[in-house]
Amino acid sequence: MHFLVTGASGFVGQHVVRALLARGHRVTVSATTLDHFARFEWASQVAVVPYRLTAQPEERDLYAYFGQPDAVIHLAWQGLPNYKASFHLDQNLFPQYLFLKNLIVHGLRDLTVTGTCFEYGMQSGCLSEDVPAQPGNAYALAKESLRTFLGTLQTEQPFVLKWARLFYMYGPGQNPNSILPLLERAVAAGEPEFKMSGGEQLRDYLPVETVATYLSLIAEQTAVTGVINCCSGQPISVRRLVEEHLVRLKAQIDLHLGYYPYPDYEPMAFWGDNRKLNTIVAATTHSDSAQRPNR
Repeated sequence: MHFLVTGASGFVGQHVVRALLARGHRVTVSATTLDHFARFEWASQVAVVPYRLTAQPEERDLYAYFGQPDAVIHLAWQGLPNYKASFHLDQNLFPQYLFLKNLIVHGLRDLTVTGTCFEYGMQSGCLSEDVPAQPGNAYALAKESLRTFLGTLQTEQPFVLKWARLFYMYGPGQNPNSILPLLERAVAAGEPEFKMSGGEQLRDYLPVETVATYLSLIAEQTAVTGVINCCSGQPISVRRLVEEHLVRLKAQIDLHLGYYPYPDYEPMAFWGDNRKLNTIVAATTHSDSAQRPNR
């Protein structure tokens, strides 16, 4: 398949491109500047097309401009992790929708977009895709609004939409101010302690490489559509996440628990129901095995 990937230089996007190439796909990436991807080992294996989102509708055919891809994986989103800022609504939302609508109106039939677990708001426990969205911050509200806009567009245009709700991730390329990169820096600097929250909140974490593979599998198929939780299905406390990472680092540092308050935009305990995702993974595993020649 020929995929267009937006946001390919981001934390998740760089790994998604790598996963798609590993699975034998042809990849085109959009870029605000052409030298954006020089640092990635896959840069010579993709087609780079310059493009910057605009607040006004494009008159040109963007589907043709990007080489008529079979499918799009839309990851681009500006201004994270500033989740509460209003620019997600008044600057990000409509350019995103106009861009995707242009592609669809001109012929795109297969679209995967990343959403966020924050669309569930302050709801607790194991959250399945049929739990109503209750976004509690500007970022989540903008994402949920984009999903609603695209759902309305489906009544006018024949395209498949897969809305992959991302939970928590860690790994190469992560924001340096996320908890595990901060822990790594504290250890490397020989700090006597690591300041963190109480650490008792339960979250759903996956390595970003695994998330990228799951996004590739979601995007390759059209049997399972709509909202799809991209998650592990297993809750883990933030304290345990940190302790296990220290074991991987073969390092020791005192944890100053309770130094920071718990975030006010997250419930204390929530994780994803991954049964829809598991259906996709199982079907892909079966298909890959069937196509593998006997030796």
